Amino acid sequence: MTIRIEPMRPADVTRCAELEKLLFPEDDPWHEVSFLSELSGPHNRYITARDNENRMLGYAGIALLGDAANPEAEIHTIGVDPSFHRGGIGTLLLEALLREAGRRGGPVFLEVRTDNAPAITLYEKHGFHIIGLRKNYYQPSGADAYTMRRPAMAGFPQHTGGSASESAGHGSDAGSSKDTEVLS
Repeated sequence: MTIRIEPMRPADVTRCAELEKLLFPEDDPWHEVSFLSELSGPHNRYITARDNENRMLGYAGIALLGDAANPEAEIHTIGVDPSFHRGGIGTLLLEALLREAGRRGGPVFLEVRTDNAPAITLYEKHGFHIIGLRKNYYQPSGADAYTMRRPAMAGFPQHTGGSASESAGHGSDAGSSKDTEVLS
């Protein structure tokens, strides 16, 4: 199966909201209006993963923050259709976000549920380290989250392969990426 990573469009928000309900039912899933708001943020970049039948299989978003002298980024969400978990789509989305952040430099932050071992493993594989704990971060479930940080790196390599958790978790914010990538 060929997977294309491309910018999220306003027409995608309905599918994103559907996936949110499947992936994060206990943690206040985002609604269409949340994704639309995120897409309008000038510092946000949101992307989708599509197959060769143009089905949207996943989505991800990052905020590019700070200024040229002190850039940083925050990954806000990665979600993949449960039917396609363990197929490497979450890895592709994460790597696309990290390439976007790498163009500016600076560290990358994220939050992840403390009980999501596959996502934590994915993030650690990509250079993230746990730097803190946020008690009761996810609501209304009250689940705790780790704050993870990846140090500044110039650029980011092309797809490294492998599979990992495709439902990594989300925090807050969204936008549109400039690039389309085709990955097989």
